[in-house]
Amino acid sequence: MVLAAAYGAAVGLLLPRPAYRMAVEPEEEWRARCPGGHPLTGAARGWLGPGRCPDCGVYGPAALPAATATALVCASLAAATGPRPELVAWLVMAPLALLMVTVDWRVRRLPDVLTLPLAATGAGVLGLVALLTGETAAWRRALLAGLLLAGFYLLLYVINRSGLGLGDVKLAAGLGVALGWYGWRTLVTGGAAGVLLGALYGAGLVLARRGGRETPMPLGPFMIGGAFGGLLLGAAAAP
Repeated sequence: MVLAAAYGAAVGLLLPRPAYRMAVEPEEEWRARCPGGHPLTGAARGWLGPGRCPDCGVYGPAALPAATATALVCASLAAATGPRPELVAWLVMAPLALLMVTVDWRVRRLPDVLTLPLAATGAGVLGLVALLTGETAAWRRALLAGLLLAGFYLLLYVINRSGLGLGDVKLAAGLGVALGWYGWRTLVTGGAAGVLLGALYGAGLVLARRGGRETPMPLGPFMIGGAFGGLLLGAAAAP
């Protein structure tokens, strides 16, 4: 848990920079400058670096909250999973998921450069775990679960396109892969929790008269929150 928390804190310090750069409308390019006009330079073509402009310090959230949140998530996953090898997959996927939470909450968008790598990373790392441990049945179930959860959200998208987007569908694939590793019950629990949390938030907006049925809302954070809870329960119950 201590190692996972330290890893989460270190990675969390790097999240504010890409969160700021990606929080743009779909038709806009990634931000390359801070609001003061200073170029975002650094490693990986400016994607890695401090969360605030070194010249004016006016963009991005504070690094400490991001590091704290990532550390808590990673420590919780380590506590529930224990020393089992699939923990590597959860620790790799967690920062991507938290980055999506931030971007989707700000601009109601889940970029492909985050959703698709989440699914690919989950499938790839779990595939390696299955190869090393012989858990090939769990890996095949995880892949099928990813397809099923994505198919479910695709159906919701076809029924009500104003309620969610294709980014949610792609996100569901990665979440389904993770949940499916621990079985169908975990998939149903995590998937249903995400839908319930989103519905409760939408109902709260209506009751507070801050929105209606057609009001766009960030569904990704609730999907990820529900999957996180389901994954903790599935990992804790795993033999």
